Amino acid sequence: MSKIAYFDCLSGISGDMTLGALIDIGAQTGELDANTIETAVRSMGLGEITIQAQTVKKHGFRAIKVDIAHPPEHAHRHLHHITEMIDRADAISPAAKQLAHKIFLELAQAEAKVHGSTIEKVHFHEVGAIDSIADIVGTAVAMTTLGIESIEASAVPTGSGTITIAHGRVAIPAPATAELLKGIPIASSDVQAELTTPTGAAILKATASRFGSIPSMSTIAVGYGAGSKDLETQANILKVMLGERNGVAGSSPEAARDYPLETDQVVVLETNIDDASPQTLAFCAERLLDVGALDVFQTPCVMKKGRLGVVLTTLCEAEHVAQLESILFTHTSSIGIRRHTSNRRKLVRRSETVSTDFGPLRGKVVVIPGGSERFAIEDDDAVAMAKQHSVDVDQVRAAAQSAWQNRKS
Repeated sequence: MSKIAYFDCLSGISGDMTLGALIDIGAQTGELDANTIETAVRSMGLGEITIQAQTVKKHGFRAIKVDIAHPPEHAHRHLHHITEMIDRADAISPAAKQLAHKIFLELAQAEAKVHGSTIEKVHFHEVGAIDSIADIVGTAVAMTTLGIESIEASAVPTGSGTITIAHGRVAIPAPATAELLKGIPIASSDVQAELTTPTGAAILKATASRFGSIPSMSTIAVGYGAGSKDLETQANILKVMLGERNGVAGSSPEAARDYPLETDQVVVLETNIDDASPQTLAFCAERLLDVGALDVFQTPCVMKKGRLGVVLTTLCEAEHVAQLESILFTHTSSIGIRRHTSNRRKLVRRSETVSTDFGPLRGKVVVIPGGSERFAIEDDDAVAMAKQHSVDVDQVRAAAQSAWQNRKS
C-alpha cells in the first residue's frame, strides 16, 4: 500500500493552512506534532522561533491554526540564503530538505518571471519572511514524516478583489500566485479575499500530481488547517485526507513498493492538417523540439472531406505553450489548435556513461516494476559511433548493453 494525501481546497490554500492540516493528521496518527516542526525549523538558525498549533472554530467547523512567533526582522532574502539555511539544518531529513528546496525553487522561478529577473537575483518579500519559511519547511518535514508518497488536489479557487503587497496594490490572484497556478485547474469564487497565497500555490505546484475529484483510497485520517481570515459565507479551512491505496493498476502492492514513480503535468497541443508536405511538417517538428517541446509526433487520420491528413501532437510544459503555438501557426497551415492538460506517471531515470571498444557511450537507466533496472543507449550516440567506426548501429548498441551488464556485475 502507498500513502496518498488529497487536498480539498474549497477555501483555497496557504502555507499555514497546509501545515495546520498536516499537524492535525499527525496528531491522529501519533507521528507528528508542532514540537517536531519547531525543532526542525529552529535548526535552520533563524533564532528563537515558537510554533504553536491550537484548535479553533471556523464557521462552526473545528480546525488547527498554526501561529509562529519569532524575533523582529527586516531581511529580504534571496534563494541561495534560504537554500543555505535549509542545507545546514541538522534536524531536517535529506528527503525533507529536498522537498523544501523544490518548493522554494518553484517560488523563485515564479517571482523571477513576474519581475523580469533571474532566480539568482530575485529576492523574496513576503515568502522570505520567517513565518513563510517556517510554513514551507514545516510542510516538507510534515509530509516526509507522515510518509506521504503522492498528493492530489481539487481545483483551486483564488478569491477575488485586490490586496496590497510589497510592490503595491495588485489584483487577486497576485502575479506570483497566477504564475504558479499555470497548468493547475482554477475554481471560480466570488469571495472578496485572497484565498490562495503564493506559498500555498507553490506547495501544490511542487507536490501535486493530479487535480480533480477524490481518488480511490482507504482513508486513514482527515486533517483541517485554518486560515487567518474569517470568511462570511464559508469556513476558511483546508481539508487534507490521508489514505492508502494500491500501487499502479495491474501490479501487486509488493511490486509497487519496489520501484519509484515520478509524476508531473504536461500540456498537449493538437492540430489536424491535410494540406502540408511531409517536409514542412518535419521542419515544424524540428522547430518545436528546438524551443522546448518534450515530444512531437504525427498520427495519420482521415479528415472530414475524406482527405488523408495527420494529427500533429506536441507535448510541452505550460510555460512553453505560447511560443509553441506560435510556431504551429507560423510553420503549418493550421487555423486552430486543441489544448488540454494531461497527467504523466514516469519511471525514475538517471544518466550513465559506459566504456566500450568504440568509445564512451551515454545512456539512460530506469527502474522497472520488481526493482530491476533497464539500460538504453542514447540513439544519437549509437548512430554517431556506428558512422565513425563503419559498423552496424546494432553492434554499437550490443556493445553498450554488454558494458553496462558487466559494470553492474
